[in-house]
Order: sequence, then C-alpha cells, then structure tokens
Amino acid sequence: MALIALAADKGSPGVTTAAVALAAVWPRRVLLAETDPAGGDLVYRSAAAHGGPLNPNTGMLSIAATARRGLVPDQLWDHVQPLSGGLEVLVGLGIAEQAAGLAGLWPTLGHAFASLADSPHAAADVIADCGRISGDTPALELFPHASLVLLLSRTEPESLARVRDRAAALAGKLHGGPRGAASLANPVIGVVLIADTGTAGKLASQVNDMLVHAQTGARVVGTIADDPAGADQLAGRRRGRLDKSLLIRSARKVAADIHQQYGAAWAASAHAHQASHAHQASHTSQASHTSQASHTSQASQAHQPSQAHRAQPPQHADHAQQSHHVQQTRQTQQTQQPPHVPHQQAGHTQGRAGAGT
Repeated sequence: MALIALAADKGSPGVTTAAVALAAVWPRRVLLAETDPAGGDLVYRSAAAHGGPLNPNTGMLSIAATARRGLVPDQLWDHVQPLSGGLEVLVGLGIAEQAAGLAGLWPTLGHAFASLADSPHAAADVIADCGRISGDTPALELFPHASLVLLLSRTEPESLARVRDRAAALAGKLHGGPRGAASLANPVIGVVLIADTGTAGKLASQVNDMLVHAQTGARVVGTIADDPAGADQLAGRRRGRLDKSLLIRSARKVAADIHQQYGAAWAASAHAHQASHAHQASHTSQASHTSQASHTSQASQAHQPSQAHRAQPPQHADHAQQSHHVQQTRQTQQTQQPPHVPHQQAGHTQGRAGAGT
C-alpha cells in the first residue's frame, strides 16, 4: 500500500521503538527498514530467527552495491533478515561513516520502498525508521516517495515547539509551502505523540489545534503510550505479555486509524498504478505484434514463391513451433520464480514481536 517514514526532530522520543511496535501490529505484510544514516539499533538489541545475532553486513550496507546497478523492488528481499518473532527487517548501517556508500542512492531506495507494495510476487508496505532529521540528513530524500511521514514527539513544550516548526519546514520542502488542514498534500505529514495514556487524548487535541493554527499542513494521527516496560519487552530485555502492554495496544490503535484514514486511498492509488502498467504492457505488446505482422507481410511480398513451391509445406513450420515452445517455457519460468520469502501472518503481535524483537 505505502511507504511510511518515521522520524524525529531532536532528542530521543523513541522512533525505533515506535517503528518496531507499528510494524509488529501492521495489518498487512510489512518490511521494517532501518534507514537512519547515523546507524541502526536492531542489530544490537534483537536476535535473528535462527537464535543468533543479526548479520550487520546484510541490509542497508549490502544493498548499496545492488542499488548502484539499479534496484527492482523485489530485490529488497535479498537483503532482509527475519527477527526471532518473525518480523522482516532491513538492518541499518553500523556507523554514520558508512552512509557515504549510499550517497546518491536514497531516491532509488525511496522508489523501491514505495513500489514494493505493487510487487506481483511479494507485496508489502515499508515502515522506514529514519531517525533524527535535523539539518540536511540524506534520509530526507526518501520522503518525496512516502505516502505518510510521521514525526514523533514527546509532550514537553520544547518538543512540541520543535515538531511544529519541523512540520512547517517539511511542508515547505515537500509541498512548496504551508497548507491548512483542508488542503493536505502528498506525502501527508502526521504527528505521533509519545504520551502518558491518561492525558493522551486531551494533549492530542491541543497539539492538533496548534498545528492547524500554524498552517503546518500536519495533523496528529495518534498517540503511542510512554511505556518503558513495554519497550523493554519489545526489545527482549524483559519478560511479559507483550500483546497486553500499553505500548502494543496503543500502537495497534494508531495502525488501525492510519489504515482507516488513508488505506482506501493508498489501495486505489496502487490499483491505478497497476492498471497503468498493464495498459502500457498491452500497448507495447500490440505494437510489437503489429510491427512483426507488417515485417512478415513485406517479406512475403518481396519473396513470392513460384506456383510449384506454393503447393509445398512452409519451410519454417518447425522454427515457428520451436519459437512458440520457447515463449511458453519463458512464461512458465517467470511464473515459477517468486522470491523465496517466508510468509508471515499480519497483525499477530505475540508471534512477530516476541522476545528478541
């Protein structure tokens, strides 16, 4: 359906925790991508499906060489590792210096992430953990390809002021200027508050009014519980019923609200995109057949056989049968070569974000 980019302006509001929590309860198949140029965290805090550590060299680091030769969305799965709970992850860079290897490739990655939802073999949404985006971080080059940019913020006054100003700056960069709530543009800019559950509803309404009054073009799309115990469970540092934690319950509501508000529009956009590609393919095929038919007719007129030869069977019948057989073989091979990616059931928190996630 979409690429959803998560980021923060300053501080540590819990972007990675929120990204993992949302991915764990996402109602469709999802790929979690650590796209923070400063480096990822999951390789240090999470275990792989085989019980050992994640491979730091398979992920954003390994995809750099592939992307320089062009990147087909399904190739992303070649660099993905499953966590112990089943969540599929594109592991981030080790250190900030490695981001130099991705210079100039961020738009290519953004396009591949956004197009993965249209894959005929292994379609999935992508939740991208972009980390902090103060300054000119290259992760900003992913945002034009996103359907939704979520800015995370805690509820201290200075944090709210920063998220307001960052939303306005992003609106200027992505939309060409500030916009009111009635004229939202793509990508949609949303704010997710990390808040105490007792005051979350009231704060969300107040912050939303502030964003609208400042004409940032952003709106509050939900709140995620400030739940340190749930965050420790999600990271595998603490035992407990993760699916009953405030963190997961609030993340599930945010995911459901996002799909209720934007899911239909994203699905319609994906269908239109697929229909456009099908029309282009059909037009190309028709043009090719027309060209071949014209070429065959001209060749036939230029080499008219004699009356004696017309009674003989055509000399290229075997070649035509072989060509038809090759074409059928290629079509069969194409349909038998989906990526070998383990299928996971969406929305099962306990199975996908258990210990070690």
